[in-house]
Amino acid sequence: MNKSKIDNTAIFREIKSFIEQSKQQVAVTVNVSLSMLYWQIGKRINEEILKSKRAEYGKQIVATLWRQLTEEYGNSYSEKNLRRMMQFAKVFPKKEIVVSLIRQLSWTHILAVIPIDDPLKRKFYIEMCKLEKWSVRTFRERINSMLYERTAISKKPEETIKNDLRKLKNSQQITPDLVFRDPYFLDFLDLKDTYSEKDLESAIIAELQRFISELGNDFAFLARQKRIIIDNRDYRIDLLFYHRRLKSLIAIDLKIGEFDAAYKGEMELYLGYLEKHETVEGENPPLGLILCTGKNPEHIELLQLHKSNIKVADYFTILPSKKILLDRLHKAIDIAKNQIRNGEI
Repeated sequence: MNKSKIDNTAIFREIKSFIEQSKQQVAVTVNVSLSMLYWQIGKRINEEILKSKRAEYGKQIVATLWRQLTEEYGNSYSEKNLRRMMQFAKVFPKKEIVVSLIRQLSWTHILAVIPIDDPLKRKFYIEMCKLEKWSVRTFRERINSMLYERTAISKKPEETIKNDLRKLKNSQQITPDLVFRDPYFLDFLDLKDTYSEKDLESAIIAELQRFISELGNDFAFLARQKRIIIDNRDYRIDLLFYHRRLKSLIAIDLKIGEFDAAYKGEMELYLGYLEKHETVEGENPPLGLILCTGKNPEHIELLQLHKSNIKVADYFTILPSKKILLDRLHKAIDIAKNQIRNGEI
């Protein structure tokens, strides 16, 4: 008699799931233990150096310790790694903060964030990483792309930044200032020197996943060339998205060239239509994002676009050097903060 073949697919998948979950739990436990160990080592060395009050003694003790520890436990305790542990303990001196941090970020994540000097900037990256569950690679990319300087929150007063980050940490409550960026990096579209708005839109659709990655994880694509009819006239919204955490429709208008005052009226019309005909119960009013290649800041200031829920941002299809970009971003942050201080915003 032929025995029928036993189908064990279901039980195999279930057992495989148990094993994978267990491996993940073990990895998390090991990471927490190691990160805490590294913090304790760094803290103890820092205390010893502080006690002596001599810089030369600090160099000597690190040089002696790393040789002893490496001989006993391997290269994990090299001089470079010991100094990282010391930096970790210096940046995060309170144990209760460290306990919370290492439950959600790996040691490799921590290594990426501890060189950041600005405490608010550092906190921004930590909270956004926790919220969007960035891999180490994505975390480093976000830092290297100067995400903080490009996010609207960086141009706000210090108390506003602290308040928004506190809400994000305590209740995962996110504001538009934590979502929208300026400029956006669209170099991955690989556009030629001359292109039309249609070319730009087509390139974005072809690279939609990467475009959403640049926008932010909570954006969901809804439509391209969304048709709306007002007074028997046809209008088209270039791109329509939905943001899960903001609970808002996001209309994106793509422009070639500098911002023009007429763009405000167009976007207000789109947002008014979306709020009246497309918004469902429980959602917040829609938001507009106009992407162009030159912002004309005085136009934007005089038009008071923030009162209309409209954001304007530059985009780059070819990135300038990091130095030029950083200078530009810091200048934009300084101008915005001066305007706030002077009551202009």
